[in-house]
Amino acid sequence: MSTETSSNADIDSRELIFQPMMMYSNEHNAPTTVVKPQTTNKFVYVLTFFSAIGGFLFGYDTGVVSGAMIILKQKFALNNLWQELIVAITVGFAALFAFMGGPLNAWLGRRKVIMLASLVFTVGSVVLALASGKEMLLCGRAVVGVGIGLASMTVPMYIAEVSPSNVRGRLVSINNLFITGGQFVASCVDGAFSSDVENGWRYMLGLAAIPATIQFIGFIFLPESPRWLIQKHKEDLAIRSLQKIISDESDIRREFEKIKTSMLEEQKQGNVTLTRLFSDISVRRAIMVGCALQLFQQISGINTVMYYSATIIQMSGVRNNTLAIWLAAVTAFVNFCFTIVGVWLVEKVGRRLLTLVSLGGVVVSLLFLSTGFFLSALYSPPVTMNSTDILNDTSGCFKFKSCDGCMQSTACGYCYTQYGQPWNVTESTCLPTNPDNTQLSLLGNCSTKHDGFPYFASNYCPTKYSWMALAGMILYLAFFAPGMGPMPWTINSEIYPQWARSAGNAFSAGTNWVFNVVVSLTFLDVTTALTYQGAFLLYAGFAFCGFIFIFLFLPETKGKPLEEVQELFQSGWLVPCRKANNEYRVILNQHSDQEESNENTLFIK
Repeated sequence: MSTETSSNADIDSRELIFQPMMMYSNEHNAPTTVVKPQTTNKFVYVLTFFSAIGGFLFGYDTGVVSGAMIILKQKFALNNLWQELIVAITVGFAALFAFMGGPLNAWLGRRKVIMLASLVFTVGSVVLALASGKEMLLCGRAVVGVGIGLASMTVPMYIAEVSPSNVRGRLVSINNLFITGGQFVASCVDGAFSSDVENGWRYMLGLAAIPATIQFIGFIFLPESPRWLIQKHKEDLAIRSLQKIISDESDIRREFEKIKTSMLEEQKQGNVTLTRLFSDISVRRAIMVGCALQLFQQISGINTVMYYSATIIQMSGVRNNTLAIWLAAVTAFVNFCFTIVGVWLVEKVGRRLLTLVSLGGVVVSLLFLSTGFFLSALYSPPVTMNSTDILNDTSGCFKFKSCDGCMQSTACGYCYTQYGQPWNVTESTCLPTNPDNTQLSLLGNCSTKHDGFPYFASNYCPTKYSWMALAGMILYLAFFAPGMGPMPWTINSEIYPQWARSAGNAFSAGTNWVFNVVVSLTFLDVTTALTYQGAFLLYAGFAFCGFIFIFLFLPETKGKPLEEVQELFQSGWLVPCRKANNEYRVILNQHSDQEESNENTLFIK
């Protein structure tokens, strides 16, 4: 676009000059430079809504497996390994394609990658709905993982790049609100179809195709990120994109000039390479902090709670499948509600404080959850009689003296009758589990289905401490959801310069999904090796380490334009050792110490 050919509606990039408003407000008539608040176009909220559908799909497809697994493990006779594979294959492919999302975003742009993700979501959901066996189920979950990986690293970055700095944190956090909303909707869908053992799981897994299609259609009409367009020298399109996002023409001029100047500086430094990424001290520190945030989000146990919430509730002693699924929906609703609290708080208290308070509460709630399972094990009901068919009990289940030891063995289950309350056991035996149906024993009184007594518990013990598991998960999510849920994604969308943003988000999102795979693939084995209480105690230890790390290394990014956030990582490593004015003040161009001594004041709102 040239000056001669541009219309009145267009803005010539060579004419975009920021002209600050000068006012005289103090008694000495010293000049005060005032930058008026940026006017946000309502269209940016429409854009955020359609973008965050990717977050909804992310939440739905990761959350729906919790309730569906209760049915699937009976329908397809899934052992622990197959259950873990069906959960972990999704996050495994999500990790792979989160890493691939970096070059894809640099090549295709944010908009096209999000459209590709929604298309993949649709295909994966259809495959899952039509699955005829556990192998096809595994393939469908892998395809869905591709969509999750692409969406998880692209959507927060896209929202951050099109959002004004004064509402950026809130808008990026809306994506996480949609993630938890997707998990809650998934739990409700699980509960609604839980009574249909034959085909209910098909509806649970297949309904994600609907929002995926809506997102694909919506993004046909949405603009590309102006920062990516400027990076690709498509300045006309970048200006049109900014006009849709920002209302005031002077704001558009200032934003364009700021981005363009930043791009020109970055282009002088050459192409993005690993050597360039890790030789730049601010980028190196930002990547370390960003990846660590995603690491601690995962190893503090969130996806054991979300993927296996219904299973954990069963482990605590709730034997009714439908009740366990609906109680899991309660935890998902708590997660959603407290994510709203995080959206409200993020621009008020800042990213750093919100994350620290969140992790501190996570440590306390995991200790409470561990205590609940410890008390259940301590007061575990005894085995009152040996198996009547010891010769055929090759698993040695007859040797166990209590329910806790019996149930912790992968080959055994607790067969019991009760009187009054569920924990008042009258007759009980430890029997080998039927490998083709883990809800039945291989021999003895629990080897056939009945509507009443006796009950067969392959992964729980009757206990009066069941409430502690539900209360512990609710407490956990109440602390996790406002801070450690959205903040790793919000902070990672802010802390990298434009030239490193795709690569930095790819590294951090990939880290999230790699450790998501590790945690989800090992949870049931960890509970077997360390007991339930030991597993949650381990996650509490990891969360405490995360608290220490964040206290030491995470600076505050609230209110800073994206082009200035990287300045925070050019100071020393330890945040508590920095001077407050160096850490939190907004860095301003051409704002010298001499101007400060002359009592000039610069306001940015």
